[in-house]
Amino acid sequence: MATHLTSYREEPGRPRLPAALRAPLEARTWRELGYVLTGLPVAVALFVWTVTMMSLGAGLLVTFVGVPVLALALVGCRGFGVLERARAGALLRVRVAAPEPLKPSGPGLLPWLGAVLKSGSSWRHLVYGLVHFPWAVFSFSVAVSFWTYGWALLTYPLWFWVFPMWVGQGGIQLYGDGHHSVYLDNPFEITVTSLTGLVFTLLTPWVLRGLTTVDGLLVRGLLGPSRLTARVEELESDRGVVVDTAAADLRRIERDLHDGAQARLVNLAMELGLAKEKLHHDPETAARMVEEAHGEVKTALKELRDLARGIHPAILTDRGLDAALSHIATRCTTPVTLTVDLPTRPAPAIEGITYYTASELLQNISKHSHATHATLDLWHTPHHLMLQITDNGTGGADPSRGSGLAGLAERLGAVDGVLVVDSPPGGPTVVTAELPWRTPGN
Repeated sequence: MATHLTSYREEPGRPRLPAALRAPLEARTWRELGYVLTGLPVAVALFVWTVTMMSLGAGLLVTFVGVPVLALALVGCRGFGVLERARAGALLRVRVAAPEPLKPSGPGLLPWLGAVLKSGSSWRHLVYGLVHFPWAVFSFSVAVSFWTYGWALLTYPLWFWVFPMWVGQGGIQLYGDGHHSVYLDNPFEITVTSLTGLVFTLLTPWVLRGLTTVDGLLVRGLLGPSRLTARVEELESDRGVVVDTAAADLRRIERDLHDGAQARLVNLAMELGLAKEKLHHDPETAARMVEEAHGEVKTALKELRDLARGIHPAILTDRGLDAALSHIATRCTTPVTLTVDLPTRPAPAIEGITYYTASELLQNISKHSHATHATLDLWHTPHHLMLQITDNGTGGADPSRGSGLAGLAERLGAVDGVLVVDSPPGGPTVVTAELPWRTPGN
């Protein structure tokens, strides 16, 4: 991957203070403090609701009344979950999707109660209400202690005069018993106290960051959609991409056949018909027309071969990726150094996508990169097939601009693959594709 060296000369707009000194005054720190401070009353209310309603529902289970009470408890927890996700999004910038909605088996109260009680997300919300309360008490205590002690000690030189004037002692009492007392009242002790407060003040943002990181994990893990639901949604999205890609490929094949080989074959049939009519009374013209038709046949066959190669070339089926990639590397207008290190052939679907990805990337190099050399490396890791193509061209490739790279990323995503593009202006460009390793039959 390309490495960028950054000069640390002072530039307009660059913060002059180190991050550790800026942190106590940054907006993020104040947001995280606000999250911790508001988290305690919310946690208390949620905990009281959860314990009260669950205890009441469990006690009434001997009657039918207990079931709707338990359902109401879970629905209330889901309502608190909406509030907690909103707080996390506004103050921690943690965006958590809403969990899967309830899906009653039919209309009426009983199907709705069943959906609430069978919903895994409802019970995760309940667990959040029980777990978050002790953590919120701990976070609140730690955050308030660090914040108040830090700023109080840091500003001690500004308010230590309160003690001799209004309390009747020299300063903060550090130690005292019936015979001896130690007060922080001389310049040296006041300075040390202020420096101690500075340390606490500088540590507070990082303590808050650690506390709210745990909060973010709780919100993501318990108040968002389950992993199974997220995986199902991802697979549904990937299926849509596969369907759209297949439809686009079919349209492209139809267009290429209609505009290319089909048009040539129609023209060929017309020429042969005319040649047949002239065969008896003008054999020389008929022979010339047959010769031209022969050329059209060759051109049509070449177009059909190119079209078939674009779908799934025979060399890939017969000899695998090594030979197929060697073939497309020789057709690239830029010299390509090829390295393939595979213990065995992957599954046909993975093999086909790898070939298509390499072919598209090499075509991009030929058309857009102005490179003088490129490398194509293909290797195997325990769980992935890695493809990396590098060129020394002008760079500037960006998948976010809706180029062909975005389409490649969607194709790879449909099989749980990843496309990473590193192409700074001026080059070099490094494109890495990671696909899952699957052997034939798996």
